[in-house]
Formats: sequence, structure tokens, C-alpha cells
Amino acid sequence: MSGIRAAGPVETAERVQVMDVLRGVALFGVFLVNMTGFAATNVMATEEQLLSLPTAALDLTLFDIIEWLFVDKANTLFAFLFGLGFYLQMQRLEARGADFDRLYLRRLTVLLIIGLIHNFLIWTWDILHLYALAGFVLFAMRKLSNRQLLTFGLILGVLGRPIQKTLMEFTGLSDWTGLSDGYDTASVLVRQQISESGDYFALVKNFFDWTLVDYLASGMILAWLVYALGRFLVGAWVGRHGWITRAREFLPQWRTLARWTLPAGIILEGLATLFAESPLLPDWEHRDYLAKQTHLLALPVLATGYVAALVTAFHSPWGARWLAPFAWSGRMALTNYLAQSLVYGFVLFGIGPGLALAGRIGTTALIGIVVITYAVQVAFSRWWLGRFAYGPVEWVWRALTYGAMPRMRLA
Repeated sequence: MSGIRAAGPVETAERVQVMDVLRGVALFGVFLVNMTGFAATNVMATEEQLLSLPTAALDLTLFDIIEWLFVDKANTLFAFLFGLGFYLQMQRLEARGADFDRLYLRRLTVLLIIGLIHNFLIWTWDILHLYALAGFVLFAMRKLSNRQLLTFGLILGVLGRPIQKTLMEFTGLSDWTGLSDGYDTASVLVRQQISESGDYFALVKNFFDWTLVDYLASGMILAWLVYALGRFLVGAWVGRHGWITRAREFLPQWRTLARWTLPAGIILEGLATLFAESPLLPDWEHRDYLAKQTHLLALPVLATGYVAALVTAFHSPWGARWLAPFAWSGRMALTNYLAQSLVYGFVLFGIGPGLALAGRIGTTALIGIVVITYAVQVAFSRWWLGRFAYGPVEWVWRALTYGAMPRMRLA
């Protein structure tokens, strides 16, 4: 019994609440980006369909704002927290005398299985499988020095996707399969038709084929793997320095970091949006490429600014109270993340009771759905955690990881 306790999952008293807050904020951002992005042009809707909506003008403005402030920043924050959590778990388990290597590899294997099931049967933009794969590489790099962690983290995190996009832009590698990348109007209309027919297995096959070409054959999976790993390494580096677990001691540094990175990131991301959208700029062959590269340069800066601003705010007299609701959903991040996929399916697809609104609903309405749904998730998370120690999926994950059923109900 003592061995099980030594190897057991983190108890409530051991949690770092600011990490739960950051995770909850990231969860909201991912929900917002996934919902509006998947319903957008060339994914589940055509440009003509969305421009015909009565809210089209407002939709376009709000979509640009989401691109500016949220796209890729939320998943950057998630990846950073994964690396940070990795270090803290290693520290705690080794302090208890537990077999960290065996437990963590089992934990990643369970996450990989959950992610693959989620990716192929429920939500084709799943991130869990990718985090598990990158987690195995992070595990192999856990003995790196602080300097090596930071150096590799910055190089991989900043350059991974820009290199992939550069290769796609100038080498034609994306066309080597000879197949559609799935973003053309014909592919979108096929997905809509299958969705509206209610044929679940046909839709799963369509997304599977799309994943093979767009995600695997194009090399995008490697770019995202490097991208995630870089952020994992930076998170582990921050964990080693205790800048989150002992954040109050470093508040002057966090304030300074927020003061510089937040406005710089917002300005750089604004330039990326201008390059992509402004009618005042001339069209040239690689204009979209320049916009994407500026975005990829801006996003780690802005994501850093968000972390610094949230950590600073959390330790202000008012911050802990106002940010506390994010901690409730953040403690059940895996359960809430998977539940959000059911919302995407219900709103956009015609499977079962699904509304099949893809191509018929704009960003304005989708933002309302996200805000209301997330508020329900926060309330449910608070209710659930008032009675149980873990979220339902978190409990299953821990039980499979530790080979024993952790206590579910609170004493």
C-alpha cells in the first residue's frame, strides 16, 4: 500500500493553482480556435456560403481578431504547460522514491491511445496523440542541461513550423502525392454532403483520407511534433527554475516580461494579419507565405506575454478571485477537451442528433456557443470537483497509468 501511495497521482493539496488557471485559459482558447477554425472557409464551409450569411461582415472582423489574439497561442500555452508538468511530475515521483521512468512511459502510452481513438473516430484535429509522441522524445531528453533545454527548446519551437512551411512553399513537396489537400471547394462540399447524410463511417473515412494526405504525407506531423517538443522543452526549463511553482518570488521579473512581450507580440501578430488581409497592400506571389512566417515569429512572443500577464494578474489582490473559475475547468482539462469535441460534432455535423450547421453558421454565433458552453463546463467542473478528486477521464487515465484505482470520492 505504501508503494502505491508513493507512486500515486498528485493530490489536491499538491496542485499549483496558477498552472490550473493557465490550463483553463488555454482550454478556452483552444475551444474558440477549433470551433471557429473548423467551421471556416475551406474546412467545413465554402467562402460563398459564409459570405452569404447576414452576419458576414461582423464574422470576418471577429475571425480576424481570433486569428490575431488566439490562434496558435492557446496550443502553445498548452504545450508549455505539458513540459512544465513533466518536470514537476518527475520531481515529485523521484522525491517519493517511485519509478518515474516506468510510470511516465505508461502515462504517455495511455495518452497516445486516447489521442488516436479521439483523432480517428471523433475529432480529426486532435492534439493528444501528438503530445504523447513529443512526450516520448521529451522523456529521452530529460537529462539535458538547463542551457541545452532552453537552446533546443527555442530552436525547435521557433523554427520547426517555419521550416516546414518554407519547404512547402518553395519545393512543391506538398504536391508529391498528386492528391487534393482537402481544402478545395469540392472537398468541402463532399464533407458537407457526407455529414448531412448522417453516415458516420463515411465521414470517418473521409477525415482519415484527409489526414493521410494533409497531415502525414505532407510532413505536417513532423513540423507539429517539433513545434510541440520545443515548447515542452521550454516548459521543462521553466519548471527547473521554479518560476511557476514559486511565482510570487519572481513577480518583478514576470511583470517586466509581460511589459515587453505582450505589446510586442500584439504588434507583430497585427502585422501578420495586415499582410494576410489588408486590401491596401499589393498582391505578390509569396504574400501569404510572409504573413504566415510573421505569425509564427509573433506567436511565441505573444504566448509568453499571456503567460507573464496571467501569472502577474493571478498574484494581484483581485486576480486569484477573478481567475479562479479557469482553475476549475483546468483541473479537468482532459475531460473538458474531449467533451468539446462532442460540441463541434453536434453543431457542425449531421451525425445522429447533430445540427449540420457547417456552412450555415458564422463566427459571431459560434463565439456565443463557445462562451456559453465553456461557462457550463466551468460550472460543471466546480460541481464535480466539489464531490470527486478527479475528472472522469482523468481518473481513468490515472488508473491505467498507476495500475490501481485512485480514490474518486472526496472524503
